[in-house]
Amino acid sequence: MLMKAVLICPAPRSAVQLLSELAPLATVPLLGEGLVEYWLSHLACQGFKEALILSDDRPDQIRTIVGKGERWGLAVTVLEQQRELSEIEAAGKYLCDPAGPDPDLQTRVEQSSAANGHVTVMDHFPGMPETAPFGSYKGLFEALIQWMPRALTPDRVGVRLIRPGVHVGLHTHISAKARIVGPCWIGKNVFVGPRAILGPDAVIEDGVFIEPGAVIANSIIGKDTFVGQFANIERSLALGDTLVQLESGSHTRVPDRFLLCALRQARPAQRAGMFARLTELCNTEAQWIWKNLLLNRES
Repeated sequence: MLMKAVLICPAPRSAVQLLSELAPLATVPLLGEGLVEYWLSHLACQGFKEALILSDDRPDQIRTIVGKGERWGLAVTVLEQQRELSEIEAAGKYLCDPAGPDPDLQTRVEQSSAANGHVTVMDHFPGMPETAPFGSYKGLFEALIQWMPRALTPDRVGVRLIRPGVHVGLHTHISAKARIVGPCWIGKNVFVGPRAILGPDAVIEDGVFIEPGAVIANSIIGKDTFVGQFANIERSLALGDTLVQLESGSHTRVPDRFLLCALRQARPAQRAGMFARLTELCNTEAQWIWKNLLLNRES
């Protein structure tokens, strides 16, 4: 019998509301990939052949990322739900034989799961149930640091370990005058300017632009975020123009777009101003990365 897994996408969590405003939590980039991608890779390595994904939050976005499971050699189906099911509910509905004689649902679910497959809510990293990335912003940061050494899954290409504890993605430009202190994750299509200091415990997601002299430590910089010259970000999550204090979860909008902003907002007038700021750097590094990260990605 083919082993079948049931993966339950987490519904939005109030503790990390900003994350679910951007995308379903199962797809939010965590070191470049969403939990749904990590879980499908994990299942493929465990020998599963089928996966059923249950989502009550924007299931079309889940389908766009996972397709039919070809990337992992799995047969994947995404089903829309009215709410987030518990593991017991999902196993009883999708793994158990409805004609089973055992009236004890808990017992029948455990027996069926052991014989036929696996069911889990994707609110933690595979093999690390103690992680809680959606319990709080502090929990998110701690989970990312714990997961970092295991984030290079077998299906993943393009991320290299340039030295112990420092991971760098494809098409990323780091100035020779920047200082990187591990552990540190720098995603793909990232620019790091001269005299910038990253780390320790810095997570830089894909598409980030860091100007010269910026300092980032014990923090997360979300995807497609601009960090301005001489900005000092510590114990925080920077997500577009929003800065979240990891310990308290309090957040504030930064009005100065030359200090912190989202690079992909469709605001032509402001984008022109940002281009002028970048060209003030007067070095080929900034001009090259601006062209590749911003102008060519608008299509």
